[in-house]
Amino acid sequence: MKLLIRRGRLIDPVSGIGGVMDILVEDGRVAVLGSEIRDPEAEVIEAEGLAVCAGLVDMHVHLRDPGLEYKETIETGTRAAARGGFTSIACMPNTKPAVDCPEQVAYVKNKAALSCGVNVWPIGAVTVGEKGEQLTDFEALKEAGVVALSDDGMPVQNANLMRDALILAHRQNLTVLSHCEDADMVKNYAVNEGRVSRRLRLPGRPAIAEEIMVARDAMLAEETGAAVHICHISTAKSVALVRRYKKKGVHITCETCPQYFSLTEDMVLEKGALARVNPPLRTPKDVAAIIEGLKDGTIDAIATDHAPHSAEEKARPLAEAPSGMVGLETALGVTLTYLYHGGHLDLSDIIKKMTINPACILRVNKGRLAIGGEADMVLFDPDEEWTVDPEQFASKGRNTPFGGMKLKGKVKYTIVDGRVVHRD
Repeated sequence: MKLLIRRGRLIDPVSGIGGVMDILVEDGRVAVLGSEIRDPEAEVIEAEGLAVCAGLVDMHVHLRDPGLEYKETIETGTRAAARGGFTSIACMPNTKPAVDCPEQVAYVKNKAALSCGVNVWPIGAVTVGEKGEQLTDFEALKEAGVVALSDDGMPVQNANLMRDALILAHRQNLTVLSHCEDADMVKNYAVNEGRVSRRLRLPGRPAIAEEIMVARDAMLAEETGAAVHICHISTAKSVALVRRYKKKGVHITCETCPQYFSLTEDMVLEKGALARVNPPLRTPKDVAAIIEGLKDGTIDAIATDHAPHSAEEKARPLAEAPSGMVGLETALGVTLTYLYHGGHLDLSDIIKKMTINPACILRVNKGRLAIGGEADMVLFDPDEEWTVDPEQFASKGRNTPFGGMKLKGKVKYTIVDGRVVHRD
Protein backbone atom coordinates (compact mmCIF):
# COMPACT_ATOMS: atom_id res chain seq x y z
CA MET A 1 0.00 0.00 0.00
CA LYS A 2 1.33 3.41 -1.01
CA LEU A 3 0.30 6.92 -0.01
CA LEU A 4 1.61 10.15 -1.55
CA ILE A 5 1.18 13.42 0.33
CA ARG A 6 1.78 16.25 -2.11
CA ARG A 7 2.95 19.79 -1.43
CA GLY A 8 2.36 19.88 2.31
CA ARG A 9 4.32 22.18 4.59
CA LEU A 10 6.56 19.85 6.57
CA ILE A 11 7.25 20.75 10.19
CA ASP A 12 9.94 18.60 11.79
CA PRO A 13 11.37 20.02 15.03
CA VAL A 14 13.68 17.00 15.39
CA SER A 15 15.67 17.29 12.15
CA GLY A 16 14.90 20.94 11.51
CA ILE A 17 13.86 20.06 7.96
CA GLY A 18 10.90 22.10 6.75
CA GLY A 19 9.27 23.70 3.78
CA VAL A 20 6.89 22.53 1.09
CA MET A 21 7.60 18.98 -0.01
CA ASP A 22 6.11 15.62 -0.93
CA ILE A 23 6.10 12.51 1.24
CA LEU A 24 5.81 9.01 -0.19
CA VAL A 25 4.68 6.31 2.21
CA GLU A 26 5.17 2.65 1.35
CA ASP A 27 4.15 -0.34 3.47
CA GLY A 28 3.48 1.86 6.47
CA ARG A 29 6.84 3.62 6.44
CA VAL A 30 8.19 6.90 5.10
CA ALA A 31 9.95 5.95 1.86
CA VAL A 32 10.84 9.31 0.26
CA LEU A 33 10.89 12.98 1.25
CA GLY A 34 11.35 15.30 -1.71
CA SER A 35 9.81 17.41 -4.45
CA GLU A 36 7.61 16.48 -7.38
CA ILE A 37 7.43 12.80 -6.42
CA ARG A 38 5.46 10.68 -8.88
CA ASP A 39 4.01 7.23 -8.23
CA PRO A 40 0.96 6.13 -10.22
CA GLU A 41 0.24 3.33 -7.72
CA ALA A 42 -0.08 5.61 -4.72
CA GLU A 43 -3.23 7.10 -3.22
CA VAL A 44 -2.72 10.86 -3.36
CA ILE A 45 -3.54 13.46 -0.71
CA GLU A 46 -3.26 17.02 -2.01
CA ALA A 47 -1.89 18.82 1.02
CA GLU A 48 -1.21 22.29 -0.36
CA GLY A 49 -1.88 24.82 2.39
CA LEU A 50 -1.72 22.16 5.12
CA ALA A 51 0.93 21.64 7.76
CA VAL A 52 2.34 18.10 7.93
CA CYS A 53 4.11 16.70 10.99
CA ALA A 54 4.60 13.56 13.02
CA GLY A 55 1.43 12.26 14.61
CA LEU A 56 0.63 13.91 17.92
CA VAL A 57 1.50 12.07 21.14
CA ASP A 58 -0.71 12.49 24.22
CA MET A 59 0.95 11.22 27.36
CA HIS A 60 -2.06 11.73 29.64
CA VAL A 61 -5.45 10.25 28.69
CA HIS A 62 -8.23 8.59 30.66
CA LEU A 63 -9.95 5.88 28.59
CA ARG A 64 -12.17 4.64 31.48
CA ASP A 65 -11.92 1.06 30.23
CA PRO A 66 -12.21 -1.39 32.04
CA GLY A 67 -15.08 -0.76 34.39
CA LEU A 68 -16.35 2.70 33.44
CA GLU A 69 -17.33 2.10 29.82
CA TYR A 70 -20.43 4.28 30.15
CA LYS A 71 -18.00 7.24 30.20
CA GLU A 72 -15.63 6.05 27.44
CA THR A 73 -14.25 2.89 25.85
CA ILE A 74 -10.89 2.21 24.28
CA GLU A 75 -12.66 2.19 20.92
CA THR A 76 -14.39 5.56 21.33
CA GLY A 77 -11.32 7.09 22.98
CA THR A 78 -9.01 6.11 20.13
CA ARG A 79 -11.48 7.42 17.56
CA ALA A 80 -11.54 10.71 19.46
CA ALA A 81 -7.74 10.70 19.45
CA ALA A 82 -7.67 10.19 15.68
CA ARG A 83 -10.08 13.09 15.16
CA GLY A 84 -7.76 15.25 17.25
CA GLY A 85 -4.61 14.35 15.29
CA PHE A 86 -3.19 12.00 17.93
CA THR A 87 -1.61 8.81 16.62
CA SER A 88 -0.29 7.65 20.01
CA ILE A 89 -1.80 8.02 23.47
CA ALA A 90 -0.84 6.82 26.95
CA CYS A 91 -3.76 5.88 29.19
CA MET A 92 -3.88 6.37 32.94
CA PRO A 93 -4.53 3.38 35.23
CA ASN A 94 -7.42 4.74 37.32
CA THR A 95 -9.97 2.31 35.89
CA LYS A 96 -12.05 -0.31 37.72
CA PRO A 97 -10.10 -2.43 38.41
CA ALA A 98 -6.97 -0.29 38.27
CA VAL A 99 -4.23 -1.22 35.81
CA ASP A 100 -1.98 -2.46 38.58
CA CYS A 101 -1.03 -5.95 37.36
CA PRO A 102 0.08 -7.63 34.09
CA GLU A 103 -3.41 -9.04 33.46
CA GLN A 104 -4.93 -5.56 33.34
CA VAL A 105 -2.11 -4.31 31.10
CA ALA A 106 -2.87 -7.18 28.72
CA TYR A 107 -6.57 -6.26 28.75
CA VAL A 108 -5.82 -2.70 27.63
CA LYS A 109 -3.37 -3.80 24.96
CA ASN A 110 -5.73 -6.43 23.56
CA LYS A 111 -8.66 -4.01 23.39
CA ALA A 112 -6.44 -1.37 21.77
CA ALA A 113 -5.37 -3.84 19.09
CA LEU A 114 -9.01 -4.05 17.98
CA SER A 115 -9.53 -0.28 17.83
CA CYS A 116 -9.06 2.17 14.97
CA GLY A 117 -5.27 1.78 14.87
CA VAL A 118 -4.14 4.60 17.16
CA ASN A 119 -1.25 3.39 19.35
CA VAL A 120 -2.28 2.93 22.99
CA TRP A 121 0.33 2.61 25.73
CA PRO A 122 -0.81 1.57 29.20
CA ILE A 123 0.54 3.41 32.23
CA GLY A 124 0.78 1.20 35.31
CA ALA A 125 -0.38 2.14 38.79
CA VAL A 126 2.27 3.06 41.36
CA THR A 127 0.30 1.49 44.20
CA VAL A 128 -2.05 -1.49 44.37
CA GLY A 129 -5.55 -0.30 43.55
CA GLU A 130 -4.19 3.27 43.60
CA LYS A 131 -4.80 3.19 47.34
CA GLY A 132 -1.41 4.66 48.26
CA GLU A 133 -0.52 1.80 50.62
CA GLN A 134 1.54 -0.85 48.79
CA LEU A 135 3.72 -0.53 45.70
CA THR A 136 2.85 -2.59 42.64
CA ASP A 137 5.35 -4.96 40.99
CA PHE A 138 7.16 -2.49 38.73
CA GLU A 139 9.28 -5.16 37.07
CA ALA A 140 6.23 -7.26 36.14
CA LEU A 141 4.36 -4.19 34.89
CA LYS A 142 7.25 -3.16 32.67
CA GLU A 143 7.57 -6.66 31.27
CA ALA A 144 3.83 -6.58 30.51
CA GLY A 145 4.29 -3.37 28.51
CA VAL A 146 3.67 -0.24 30.59
CA VAL A 147 5.56 2.87 29.51
CA ALA A 148 5.39 4.76 32.83
CA LEU A 149 3.92 4.63 36.33
CA SER A 150 1.30 6.86 37.92
CA ASP A 151 -1.52 6.99 40.44
CA ASP A 152 -2.96 9.96 38.57
CA GLY A 153 -6.20 11.15 40.07
CA MET A 154 -4.89 10.00 43.45
CA PRO A 155 -1.65 11.66 44.58
CA VAL A 156 0.86 9.41 46.34
CA GLN A 157 0.37 11.12 49.67
CA ASN A 158 3.01 9.23 51.67
CA ALA A 159 6.43 10.78 51.00
CA ASN A 160 8.36 7.68 52.03
CA LEU A 161 6.28 5.51 49.68
CA MET A 162 6.88 7.99 46.86
CA ARG A 163 10.62 7.89 47.57
CA ASP A 164 10.60 4.09 47.40
CA ALA A 165 8.60 4.26 44.17
CA LEU A 166 11.13 6.58 42.54
CA ILE A 167 14.04 4.37 43.58
CA LEU A 168 12.41 1.21 42.19
CA ALA A 169 11.12 2.93 39.03
CA HIS A 170 14.63 4.23 38.34
CA ARG A 171 15.92 0.65 38.38
CA GLN A 172 13.33 -0.27 35.75
CA ASN A 173 14.08 2.81 33.63
CA LEU A 174 10.51 4.05 34.08
CA THR A 175 9.32 7.60 34.75
CA VAL A 176 6.84 8.28 37.55
CA LEU A 177 4.07 10.67 36.50
CA SER A 178 2.90 12.55 39.56
CA HIS A 179 -0.48 14.13 40.25
CA CYS A 180 0.68 16.92 42.55
CA GLU A 181 -2.05 17.95 44.96
CA ASP A 182 -1.96 17.47 48.71
CA ALA A 183 -5.10 15.41 49.28
CA ASP A 184 -5.67 16.73 52.80
CA MET A 185 -5.74 20.31 51.51
CA VAL A 186 -7.90 19.86 48.41
CA LYS A 187 -10.30 17.12 49.63
CA ASN A 188 -13.03 17.00 46.97
CA TYR A 189 -13.35 20.74 46.54
CA ALA A 190 -14.56 21.96 43.17
CA VAL A 191 -12.75 25.21 42.32
CA ASN A 192 -9.60 27.22 42.89
CA GLU A 193 -9.38 28.90 46.28
CA GLY A 194 -9.77 32.59 45.59
CA ARG A 195 -12.17 35.19 44.33
CA VAL A 196 -14.51 32.77 42.54
CA SER A 197 -14.70 30.27 45.41
CA ARG A 198 -15.55 33.12 47.77
CA ARG A 199 -18.24 34.41 45.40
CA LEU A 200 -19.75 30.93 45.19
CA ARG A 201 -19.29 30.43 48.94
CA LEU A 202 -17.48 27.17 48.35
CA PRO A 203 -14.24 25.86 49.88
CA GLY A 204 -11.44 25.98 47.33
CA ARG A 205 -8.38 24.03 46.22
CA PRO A 206 -5.45 26.32 47.16
CA ALA A 207 -2.50 26.75 44.82
CA ILE A 208 -0.13 25.83 47.66
CA ALA A 209 -1.60 22.30 47.69
CA GLU A 210 -0.08 21.75 44.25
CA GLU A 211 3.14 23.63 44.94
CA ILE A 212 3.97 21.70 48.13
CA MET A 213 3.76 18.41 46.24
CA VAL A 214 5.77 19.73 43.28
CA ALA A 215 8.49 20.82 45.70
CA ARG A 216 8.39 17.47 47.50
CA ASP A 217 8.66 15.40 44.34
CA ALA A 218 11.37 17.63 42.89
CA MET A 219 13.41 17.15 46.06
CA LEU A 220 12.83 13.40 45.98
CA ALA A 221 13.91 13.27 42.34
CA GLU A 222 17.06 15.17 43.23
CA GLU A 223 17.82 12.86 46.16
CA THR A 224 17.13 9.59 44.31
CA GLY A 225 18.36 10.52 40.83
CA ALA A 226 15.09 9.16 39.45
CA ALA A 227 12.92 10.71 36.72
CA VAL A 228 9.75 12.40 37.91
CA HIS A 229 7.20 14.05 35.66
CA ILE A 230 4.72 16.59 37.03
CA CYS A 231 1.26 16.17 35.52
CA HIS A 232 -1.05 19.04 34.51
CA ILE A 233 0.98 21.87 36.09
CA SER A 234 -1.27 24.87 36.75
CA THR A 235 0.24 27.53 39.03
CA ALA A 236 2.90 30.20 38.65
CA LYS A 237 4.91 28.98 41.65
CA SER A 238 4.84 25.39 40.39
CA VAL A 239 6.39 26.55 37.12
CA ALA A 240 9.04 28.48 39.05
CA LEU A 241 9.84 25.41 41.16
CA VAL A 242 10.31 23.16 38.13
CA ARG A 243 12.44 25.82 36.46
CA ARG A 244 14.67 26.03 39.53
CA TYR A 245 15.19 22.28 39.81
CA LYS A 246 15.82 21.89 36.09
CA LYS A 247 18.61 24.45 36.37
CA LYS A 248 20.10 22.29 39.14
CA GLY A 249 20.18 19.32 36.75
CA VAL A 250 17.41 17.34 38.43
CA HIS A 251 15.66 14.81 36.17
CA ILE A 252 12.29 16.56 36.33
CA THR A 253 9.85 17.23 33.48
CA CYS A 254 6.31 18.56 33.40
CA GLU A 255 3.26 18.98 31.23
CA THR A 256 0.36 21.37 31.11
CA CYS A 257 -3.01 21.15 29.39
CA PRO A 258 -4.78 23.53 26.98
CA GLN A 259 -7.24 24.67 29.64
CA TYR A 260 -4.44 26.01 31.83
CA PHE A 261 -3.13 28.44 29.20
CA SER A 262 -6.51 29.43 27.76
CA LEU A 263 -9.04 29.63 30.61
CA THR A 264 -9.24 31.14 34.10
CA GLU A 265 -11.33 30.34 37.15
CA ASP A 266 -13.98 32.75 35.85
CA MET A 267 -15.03 30.06 33.37
CA VAL A 268 -16.62 28.21 36.29
CA LEU A 269 -19.09 31.09 36.66
CA GLU A 270 -20.07 30.71 33.00
CA LYS A 271 -19.91 26.94 32.44
CA GLY A 272 -20.39 25.49 35.92
CA ALA A 273 -19.39 21.85 36.30
CA LEU A 274 -18.15 21.68 32.70
CA ALA A 275 -15.25 23.84 33.88
CA ARG A 276 -14.57 21.73 36.98
CA VAL A 277 -11.22 19.98 36.63
CA ASN A 278 -8.35 18.84 38.88
CA PRO A 279 -6.21 20.81 39.41
CA PRO A 280 -8.69 23.67 39.02
CA LEU A 281 -8.62 26.52 36.56
CA ARG A 282 -6.53 29.28 38.12
CA THR A 283 -5.98 33.05 37.86
CA PRO A 284 -4.80 35.25 34.97
CA LYS A 285 -1.40 35.47 36.69
CA ASP A 286 -1.11 31.69 36.63
CA VAL A 287 -2.16 31.53 32.96
CA ALA A 288 0.55 34.05 32.08
CA ALA A 289 3.15 32.01 33.99
CA ILE A 290 2.10 28.79 32.22
CA ILE A 291 2.54 30.51 28.85
CA GLU A 292 5.94 31.82 29.91
CA GLY A 293 6.93 28.32 31.05
CA LEU A 294 5.96 26.95 27.65
CA LYS A 295 7.95 29.67 25.90
CA ASP A 296 11.17 29.21 27.89
CA GLY A 297 11.07 25.40 27.83
CA THR A 298 10.32 24.86 31.51
CA ILE A 299 7.13 23.07 30.50
CA ASP A 300 8.11 20.17 28.26
CA ALA A 301 4.81 18.85 26.96
CA ILE A 302 1.21 19.70 26.21
CA ALA A 303 -1.14 16.87 27.21
CA THR A 304 -4.93 16.72 27.27
CA ASP A 305 -5.80 14.96 30.57
CA HIS A 306 -8.82 13.78 28.52
CA ALA A 307 -11.34 12.87 31.22
CA PRO A 308 -14.80 11.93 29.92
CA HIS A 309 -17.86 11.81 32.18
CA SER A 310 -21.52 11.20 31.44
CA ALA A 311 -23.92 14.08 30.84
CA GLU A 312 -25.88 13.02 33.93
CA GLU A 313 -22.78 13.25 36.13
CA LYS A 314 -21.80 16.68 34.85
CA ALA A 315 -25.39 17.95 35.27
CA ARG A 316 -25.07 17.64 39.03
CA PRO A 317 -24.47 20.76 41.16
CA LEU A 318 -20.91 22.07 40.93
CA ALA A 319 -19.87 20.78 44.35
CA GLU A 320 -21.17 17.26 43.57
CA ALA A 321 -20.15 16.79 39.93
CA PRO A 322 -16.97 14.85 39.07
CA SER A 323 -13.89 16.75 37.93
CA GLY A 324 -12.50 16.53 34.41
CA MET A 325 -13.07 17.58 30.83
CA VAL A 326 -12.58 15.90 27.48
CA GLY A 327 -9.73 17.26 25.37
CA LEU A 328 -8.56 14.96 22.58
CA GLU A 329 -10.69 16.57 19.88
CA THR A 330 -10.06 20.19 20.85
CA ALA A 331 -6.42 20.17 22.04
CA LEU A 332 -4.71 21.13 18.79
CA GLY A 333 -7.31 23.77 17.95
CA VAL A 334 -7.11 25.38 21.39
CA THR A 335 -3.31 25.27 21.36
CA LEU A 336 -3.03 26.83 17.91
CA THR A 337 -5.64 29.46 18.75
CA TYR A 338 -4.08 30.61 22.01
CA LEU A 339 -0.36 29.92 21.52
CA TYR A 340 0.30 30.13 17.77
CA HIS A 341 -2.27 32.71 16.70
CA GLY A 342 -1.79 34.38 20.09
CA GLY A 343 1.82 35.05 19.10
CA HIS A 344 3.47 33.07 21.90
CA LEU A 345 4.96 29.99 20.17
CA ASP A 346 5.75 29.09 16.58
CA LEU A 347 4.43 25.92 14.98
CA SER A 348 7.69 24.04 15.41
CA ASP A 349 7.76 24.67 19.18
CA ILE A 350 4.13 23.61 19.54
CA ILE A 351 4.67 20.43 17.55
CA LYS A 352 7.76 19.63 19.62
CA LYS A 353 5.70 19.79 22.83
CA MET A 354 2.98 17.59 21.32
CA THR A 355 5.16 14.95 19.62
CA ILE A 356 8.82 14.27 20.35
CA ASN A 357 8.94 15.67 23.90
CA PRO A 358 6.18 13.49 25.38
CA ALA A 359 7.54 10.50 23.45
CA CYS A 360 10.99 11.04 24.98
CA ILE A 361 9.57 11.40 28.49
CA LEU A 362 7.79 8.06 28.04
CA ARG A 363 10.92 6.62 26.36
CA VAL A 364 9.06 5.41 23.28
CA ASN A 365 10.20 5.66 19.66
CA LYS A 366 7.49 7.95 18.34
CA GLY A 367 7.00 11.63 17.63
CA ARG A 368 9.36 12.03 14.68
CA LEU A 369 9.23 11.77 10.88
CA ALA A 370 12.22 10.10 9.27
CA ILE A 371 12.91 8.10 6.14
CA GLY A 372 12.42 4.45 7.03
CA GLY A 373 10.41 5.35 10.12
CA GLU A 374 6.78 4.58 10.84
CA ALA A 375 4.38 6.79 8.89
CA ASP A 376 2.38 8.29 11.76
CA MET A 377 1.35 11.78 10.68
CA VAL A 378 -1.19 14.52 11.10
CA LEU A 379 -2.12 17.07 8.43
CA PHE A 380 -3.81 20.21 9.69
CA ASP A 381 -4.84 23.64 8.47
CA PRO A 382 -3.43 26.09 11.02
CA ASP A 383 -5.75 28.86 9.84
CA GLU A 384 -9.12 27.15 9.37
CA GLU A 385 -11.77 28.45 11.75
CA TRP A 386 -14.34 26.10 13.24
CA THR A 387 -16.83 26.03 16.07
CA VAL A 388 -16.62 23.36 18.74
CA ASP A 389 -19.75 21.19 18.68
CA PRO A 390 -19.57 18.51 21.40
CA GLU A 391 -22.43 16.60 19.77
CA GLN A 392 -20.06 15.82 16.89
CA PHE A 393 -17.37 14.30 19.15
CA ALA A 394 -16.31 10.70 18.63
CA SER A 395 -15.73 10.50 22.39
CA LYS A 396 -18.63 9.44 24.57
CA GLY A 397 -17.81 12.45 26.70
CA ARG A 398 -19.37 15.82 25.86
CA ASN A 399 -18.01 17.52 28.96
CA THR A 400 -16.05 20.48 27.61
CA PRO A 401 -16.14 24.18 28.47
CA PHE A 402 -15.02 24.89 24.89
CA GLY A 403 -18.41 24.01 23.41
CA GLY A 404 -19.63 26.80 21.10
CA MET A 405 -16.21 28.47 20.96
CA LYS A 406 -14.56 29.39 17.68
CA LEU A 407 -11.08 27.96 17.27
CA LYS A 408 -8.49 28.54 14.58
CA GLY A 409 -6.61 25.43 13.44
CA LYS A 410 -8.23 22.16 12.33
CA VAL A 411 -7.11 18.57 11.82
CA LYS A 412 -7.72 17.39 8.25
CA TYR A 413 -6.07 13.95 8.13
CA THR A 414 -4.65 11.57 10.73
CA ILE A 415 -2.45 8.75 9.44
CA VAL A 416 -1.23 5.73 11.45
CA ASP A 417 1.25 3.29 9.90
CA GLY A 418 0.52 4.80 6.49
CA ARG A 419 -3.24 4.31 6.81
CA VAL A 420 -5.70 7.20 6.98
CA VAL A 421 -7.68 6.77 10.22
CA HIS A 422 -9.38 10.16 10.15
CA ARG A 423 -10.33 12.34 7.19
CA ASP A 424 -12.13 15.61 7.85
